[in-house]
Amino acid sequence: MSSTEKIFNPFKKFAVVAAVVTLIGLGDALYLTIQHYTARPVPCSILEGCEMVLNSPYATIAGIPLALYGAAAYFAAFLLAILTAFVNRKFWLLFGVQVILMTAFTVWLLYLQGMVIGAFCQFCLLSALVTFTLFIIALISRFWRTN
Repeated sequence: MSSTEKIFNPFKKFAVVAAVVTLIGLGDALYLTIQHYTARPVPCSILEGCEMVLNSPYATIAGIPLALYGAAAYFAAFLLAILTAFVNRKFWLLFGVQVILMTAFTVWLLYLQGMVIGAFCQFCLLSALVTFTLFIIALISRFWRTN
């Protein structure tokens, strides 16, 4: 990579916006993780059904709450976005792969909430919104032309 390309990273703006968005998802996931491990009820002020979703058999994998996996996924996406913005734009491809995997899993979780559990969790829906936003950012950046 030339020194000019290092200075002008065309993906930098996308990456910085994506990094900020991932922090929203990370905060949401960490909140749910803390609530899980402290056994505190999660207040549902917008939708009813949080407790039903968060206490379902689908809320954990191997005894670990999905929210902790989500926090790890958001943190990985955050790191990849930061690395894209400040180190090398090649990390953006890995960011895209990460976000595609997150989006696919989110679609599965939305299906479980709506069709299997029959309830929605507002915090889970916020996470889905964040993930879809990251997917849209990655998609737009794929077709963005700087010329």
